[in-house]
Amino acid sequence: MVKIGSIELGEFPLLLAPMEDVSDPPFRALCKQNGCDMMYTEFISVEGLIRDAEKSVKKLDIYDEERPIGVQIFGAELDSMMRAAEIVEAAQPEVLDINFGCPVQKVVCKMAGAGILRDIPKMVELTEAVVRSTNLPVTVKTRLGWDDNSIFIEEVAERLQDVGIQALSIHGRTRKQMYKGEADWSHIARVVENPRIRIPIFGNGDIDSPEKALEYRNKYGVAGIMIGRASIGHPWIFREIKHYMATGEHLAPPTTHERVEAAREHLRRSLEWKGLKLGVLEMRRHYTNYFKGFPGIKPFRARLVTEDDPAILFQILDEVESFFSGDLMERPEPAPSDLINSGA
Repeated sequence: MVKIGSIELGEFPLLLAPMEDVSDPPFRALCKQNGCDMMYTEFISVEGLIRDAEKSVKKLDIYDEERPIGVQIFGAELDSMMRAAEIVEAAQPEVLDINFGCPVQKVVCKMAGAGILRDIPKMVELTEAVVRSTNLPVTVKTRLGWDDNSIFIEEVAERLQDVGIQALSIHGRTRKQMYKGEADWSHIARVVENPRIRIPIFGNGDIDSPEKALEYRNKYGVAGIMIGRASIGHPWIFREIKHYMATGEHLAPPTTHERVEAAREHLRRSLEWKGLKLGVLEMRRHYTNYFKGFPGIKPFRARLVTEDDPAILFQILDEVESFFSGDLMERPEPAPSDLINSGA
């Protein structure tokens, strides 16, 4: 049984990666319904939290159906991180996660996210301060290193464990790589195999099929897998992986009805959580992913991404289901990394 502190996550948990503008409550609900074991919020600026910025505070919204869930924060100032930890604890998630992996320049330039990988002692100092500031289990998500010449992930894992983190998620790329090239899990395996490491180590990067999930579980020995891009527009990947690991067989791909119903539910939840204007606008990025690979979808998609009236949007989705009724579509490729503004 894999545990983060006292939180039981099953024998081999599948985690939803924190992704800016993606892993909000509407999307998380769909992933949870399809077998995700642990999820994280979009990353939240500690400076925004301590200043009570509306956008940052809104990201603390948690619903019982999502549990267990972690709130992820990022920042670079000791006092701000400690104060934010107290705010997060008041929101009552199961876990507080620190982002030391976001490669986006606007975060890195402030020595937050992956920027901290250039100053490991400061990473350790910030982490220890957060651990001491909260009763929540603290976890960390990070990358292998800043670049190929500074991959110190084994040392980082030991030092973060020593100051009290309860689990570590590692994306198998350096900051310099961003989302390019292939994730190198060999470094993750060395952390797993380190006899000093007692906490769960979760692997992240390039898991986009049940076969790869099983292969990487067996090859690299991680306690679980964190999935990001491959879940966008395809929350069924969690159930597909679990079924394949249990039976060695593939589930049938989601039907047209399942795809359309997922888009409908996502839209409904977006409207409820964000309100009419934002609910409509921020849903637009998802339609392409839900219907990727549908021949002839272009005119429907054009209407979905320009229409402002929710009633008409639901009507268009009904038309999509009617037009493609009975088709079993191939599972779409993972969404391109440029759809993601963050996520280590």
